[in-house]
Amino acid sequence: MVFNSVQFVVFFLVVYALYRALPHRAQNYLLLVASYYFYAAWDWRFLGLLIASTLVDYTCGLYIASRESHRQRKVALLVSLTFNLSMLGFFKYFNFFAENLHALFALFGWRVDFFTVHVLLPIGISFYTFITMSYVLDVYRRDIQPTRDLLEFAVFVAYFPHLVAGPILRAPVLLPQIARPRTIAREQVTEGLWLIGWGLFKKMFVADNLARIADAVFAPAAHPGSLAVLAGTVAFAFQIYGDFSGYSDIARGTSKLMGIELNVNFLFPYFVRTPQEFWRHWHISLSTWLRDYLFLPVSYALSRKLDGVRWLGLRDEVWIYCGATMATMLLGGLWHGAAWNFVLWGGYQGCCW
Repeated sequence: MVFNSVQFVVFFLVVYALYRALPHRAQNYLLLVASYYFYAAWDWRFLGLLIASTLVDYTCGLYIASRESHRQRKVALLVSLTFNLSMLGFFKYFNFFAENLHALFALFGWRVDFFTVHVLLPIGISFYTFITMSYVLDVYRRDIQPTRDLLEFAVFVAYFPHLVAGPILRAPVLLPQIARPRTIAREQVTEGLWLIGWGLFKKMFVADNLARIADAVFAPAAHPGSLAVLAGTVAFAFQIYGDFSGYSDIARGTSKLMGIELNVNFLFPYFVRTPQEFWRHWHISLSTWLRDYLFLPVSYALSRKLDGVRWLGLRDEVWIYCGATMATMLLGGLWHGAAWNFVLWGGYQGCCW
């Protein structure tokens, strides 16, 4: 079920009519059922993964907060991270690594048949695993207190406007809005409708029309000239912007109609001057997630290993920054897709920093 479909329009109108008529607690039950239906409409078989991730991280959060022992807290954190990363790694990256190991062994003349798993990638798994992992990490760091309300936590994880393509919401932003009664102001309705309309325009008019140009240039059988390649590259750049930012605008607008505010995810990223500025304006929720939960921990780990080290005339601070940046961008590239072009793209972004 996609936002620019008749199916979603009917779904949302029914949900919204019931939502406006119900009290707060019943609204949360409705949001949970609606979100599970929204997810199951794509493929009901993967709904169990979403529920399992919710239950594991809800339990781990409560356990971590109830223990003073650093060892016990760390074990619970590792359980959460292992579960989420294993689930993400199996469905998104298993075939990628199996195929590359097969190619590596083939270079040495060894024939090893790795089996591959021919299953669909569960929609939104990259997003909701990041959402639940950040929650457990925040509890572990004692930045937040865990919620004891399973319903509220389940809605936080599965909330359908941001479930399949973001923005990646943090617990301090979304959980309080789910926990308290919501009042829908006229300004929220006006802004929400405008965002939905603007998002649909970017998706259906801009992105879908530019996709025809890009697809014609980059099709496997295409033999474009240099000018056609340039036109296709520019078209693709604005196509992915229209697709992604349009979806984010529709998600924010839909959520505003229900009195819940989502983070801004794009701020004119093609009108910046440096790669650093670009990543502060493109997919902002992912950029800040990578900064807080990957770049900073890697920087801290490297600072303990490289304290006082000088190599090639450069101080340790330079190597710490370069190492943490490259690790973050390589993994950020791999997050976008299980293919070497994404890894190389991440490496390119790391070099630009």
